[in-house]
Amino acid sequence: MGGIAADQRPAFRTYVTEQKVPSVTYKEQVVVGATLPDTITYREVPAKYGKTEYRYTVVNNKTVLVEPKTRKIVQIIE
Repeated sequence: MGGIAADQRPAFRTYVTEQKVPSVTYKEQVVVGATLPDTITYREVPAKYGKTEYRYTVVNNKTVLVEPKTRKIVQIIE
């Protein structure tokens, strides 16, 4: 629930690129369900990409949506 809809993903990827969000190196696999460290900075998703309670960041050059309380990856924006 609350992820980025398929038709919004290309625009969202462009948005993230324009924000010049630095990619964080993560030693584990970047997969849905993985828990990221609390040392990473998570950013709010703009409302125009769908109302979402999730935050985003870039890990190993992949844009991911994260559940802020648990830091679990809920979606990888390909």
